[in-house]
Amino acid sequence: MKKNVYGIRELSELAGVSARTLRYYDEIGLLKPLYTEASGYRFYGEREAELLWQILFYRERGLELKQIQKILYEKDFDIVKALEEQLAQLQEERDKLDMLIRTVVQTIHSKKGDFEMSDQEKFAALKERALRENEERYGEEIRERYGAETAEQSNRKLLDMTQEEWKRFRELEEEIREMLKKNVLEGISPKSREAGELVRRHKEWLNMTWPSYSAKAHEGVASMYVCDGRFRSYYDRETEGCAAFLEQAVRYWAGRLENES
Repeated sequence: MKKNVYGIRELSELAGVSARTLRYYDEIGLLKPLYTEASGYRFYGEREAELLWQILFYRERGLELKQIQKILYEKDFDIVKALEEQLAQLQEERDKLDMLIRTVVQTIHSKKGDFEMSDQEKFAALKERALRENEERYGEEIRERYGAETAEQSNRKLLDMTQEEWKRFRELEEEIREMLKKNVLEGISPKSREAGELVRRHKEWLNMTWPSYSAKAHEGVASMYVCDGRFRSYYDRETEGCAAFLEQAVRYWAGRLENES
């Protein structure tokens, strides 16, 4: 056997996938072996091993096999550049995870009375907890719709908020929910001035974490409020119809308010 050439069993053990999976990848043209013996036994070289790492990386991030195949075999695909991009993503994820771990450890020690957390530490922990909860609930959907880079920029804006900005962010959340409830209970039209003010505040709230604003993106987010049960339940938890009202109001008012500062 040549150096850096793996049999199908060796590669499956090295990568932590089954030989059956590798045979399936061969069948659909996602990962062809370097060569196949007359007996049908497959062998893989360094390039095939690198492509397998790519496939597993993208699978970990929820991409479908057809999407991965398109990425890997597009014209001028640069595997080194792709690996560098993956490394940067992994390092960013590690840094974020390390930060969350430190916050949880500090909170545990504080609760046990080992030390007193400063107001700044408590504030940082509050933001990081909110970020973690948002990631767990909606992170995958947000990345699918807007991309990983936009999601990370949004997370960074949230973590960089001052205490005054954070206070305003939370106040807006409460104001929006109260205005929604009032508008729905009173039967106000989504095209009314009251609804326009609601959308204006919702726009302000989004802009506190969004890298940039567009009416189209605003409408896209609002559509998620009615299509995704988790978002809908958040807005409808006290008064049914709030999510639908917000979606209709945004669809009518977002374009009209887009150029407001």
